Amino acid sequence: MNPSQPSRPPEGHAPLTGVLVMAHGTPGTPEEIEPFYTSIRRGRHPTPELLADLVKRYDALGGISPLAHRTQRQVDGLAVALEAMAPGEYVVGYGAKHTSPHIEDGIAALAAAHVEQIIGVVLTPHQSSLGSGEYLRRAGQAAAATAPPSQFVGIPSWHRAPGFADLLASRTSTVLAALTPSQRQKTSVFFTAHSLPARVTAEGDPYPDQVHESATDIACLLGLDIIDDLDWGVAWQSAGRTADPWMGPDLLAEIRRVAADGTTSVVVCPVGFVSDHLEVLFDLDVEAAGVARSLGVTFARTPSLNDDPEFLDILANVIRAAPASTLR
Repeated sequence: MNPSQPSRPPEGHAPLTGVLVMAHGTPGTPEEIEPFYTSIRRGRHPTPELLADLVKRYDALGGISPLAHRTQRQVDGLAVALEAMAPGEYVVGYGAKHTSPHIEDGIAALAAAHVEQIIGVVLTPHQSSLGSGEYLRRAGQAAAATAPPSQFVGIPSWHRAPGFADLLASRTSTVLAALTPSQRQKTSVFFTAHSLPARVTAEGDPYPDQVHESATDIACLLGLDIIDDLDWGVAWQSAGRTADPWMGPDLLAEIRRVAADGTTSVVVCPVGFVSDHLEVLFDLDVEAAGVARSLGVTFARTPSLNDDPEFLDILANVIRAAPASTLR
């Protein structure tokens, strides 16, 4: 399917509601890395050193990230889930923040399909002014600029959607159960999300609290507080390479701290991410795992959700609940 075109219901069904799935985007070829990095830096070109470092990270994954493929499978799978739940009611499109098709392209394609309203959902569970907030603002502005203007409803966050914590708890439990007796002598579990500039906390952004809510929900489901020789907490990863302070504690620093305290295994549940991409496949599987190994600590993480049908059903139910809860 052309990713710039919305997924349509079968012939004979008149679409009623458009769904714009939004994600970060990723370079499609090595040549696209520099303009992609420039977009992330809000138009400021990276230094040769910063660019070389990012290229090195992509090279470790084979030259590019699988995120574009993974995201398209999520979009297609969500369309299938919605069609199964409500035949003929939804048209699903896609727009990226930093690559083509952009958010504005996705809105234009849905408007051209003559949907009655557009629901916007971001493939990140937690709300942030610098994350989902920017996606939704752009989508809302693009919807208002269509002729005629499209009615737009944004879903700010869905980290407490029914079944979401249960799904991640199940995956975390499976990873913990796979540890050998020697590895589980003393275990530290970290729930991670992408760090943001520290000023977001001072500005009252809900993001840190929501990430902690996700971690607490999963820990409670698993009873982590009452498991002997196990501790858990939130750690932040993938901080930007800027002079500004970023939210902590940093995952790599936390791995070093618990290793010094005698931890034998570290288990990471990247609760802020829903797909395999650079921040998971490199920052966790290469960088964090390498730090742990260098300290004699076993490292394991929960598998990414990707296009798991159970996950996409959860997201489909979030979208189906959105009009009743947010449209007035």
